[in-house]
Amino acid sequence: MNEHTSTQSSTVKRRKFLQSSGAGLLLLKPETVFGYQANSAVEIGIVGCGGRGNYVGNFFVEYTGSRVVSLADPVTQPLEETARRWNVDSARRYSGLDGYRKLAESKLDAVLVTSPPYFHPEQALAAAQAGRHVYLAKPVAVDTAGCLDIIHAGKMLEGKRSFWVDFQTRAQPVFQDLMERVHRGDIGKIPVGQTCYQTSIPGIKSGRGLDPLHRRLREWLGDKVLSGDIIVEQHVHAIDVGNWYFQTHPLKARATCGRKVRTVGDCNDFFIVTFVYPNDVQTNHSSVQFTKGYDDICARAFGGIGTADAHYGGLVRITGEKAWHGTDKDDTFRSGAIANAKKFVENVKAGTPINNTQVAAESTLTAILARTSAYRGQEITWEELLRERERYQFKV
Repeated sequence: MNEHTSTQSSTVKRRKFLQSSGAGLLLLKPETVFGYQANSAVEIGIVGCGGRGNYVGNFFVEYTGSRVVSLADPVTQPLEETARRWNVDSARRYSGLDGYRKLAESKLDAVLVTSPPYFHPEQALAAAQAGRHVYLAKPVAVDTAGCLDIIHAGKMLEGKRSFWVDFQTRAQPVFQDLMERVHRGDIGKIPVGQTCYQTSIPGIKSGRGLDPLHRRLREWLGDKVLSGDIIVEQHVHAIDVGNWYFQTHPLKARATCGRKVRTVGDCNDFFIVTFVYPNDVQTNHSSVQFTKGYDDICARAFGGIGTADAHYGGLVRITGEKAWHGTDKDDTFRSGAIANAKKFVENVKAGTPINNTQVAAESTLTAILARTSAYRGQEITWEELLRERERYQFKV
């Protein structure tokens, strides 16, 4: 049995955890549900003190006035470095693989989950069970079962606490404007689309000198189980925009993948995918992660009277009969993350919970659908993917 296979024991363990959450019922004080003291700083805890945790955490502090009061990370070095950055008390620094539970149960308002994606479901569930607002980095999970857990956690908090997944593209006004035009018919009926994520190999932090467990956690970005492979961990950005065009998920996928260039970790170099959406609308997706001197992240929809052409961090426009020029360059990566942080905190303070877990989980599942098809070398349907409820296992 390999790491990618679910087992009865893990399923039972997960089921017991979900049952302990009180079937999704949270008993919250009225004042915490419907309002927040406007002049009070939102107190946040960060689970995962790597690059993303520090990057997003800084936006919460600088642009929303939030306070980082607690941290959790199984690796001591990034935990202590991040703690010094925001002067987090030593008593509120939680190490070890179960540190996230202690953080979620401590006195704070919101939990930012920015750990390796494998851990997202259990850490977000723990925060939801503790009645905290949850802010989650994409992707929501690395496997089907994890995505379904996130949907469950989102329903648990619906109308009570915010649960927001940080997809930057959807937060940007120029992309929102583009989609409004597409959805009202400015490019006509869309029979075919195209998405791509073509970039260089990302820098992977070395865990040399650490024990096997902590080295693997440190080098998670090149690890199939911890990251979900390139198509789930990063290329889901483009796939999410593809789903946004069609306002739904695909019905099936046919894909292939390979590893020709990479020498670190076990992730693939590329994925080539055909997605089939309702009404036989088809899109092709190209995932490449070894380019030299070239990169592009884009999503196109080809309609009967025009084409929507949208690039993450770049050109956004419509050509054709109802041409529209949105922008030549958009600061999606940074501005989108800032916009999401501000939206999250504003709604926490206003007592108006926001929740995008269903859409975020569907986009993650779409990437998993493609990965599953590529790994198996056969077409996979959405129904088959959900029915199997595959769950990865992390072993050292």
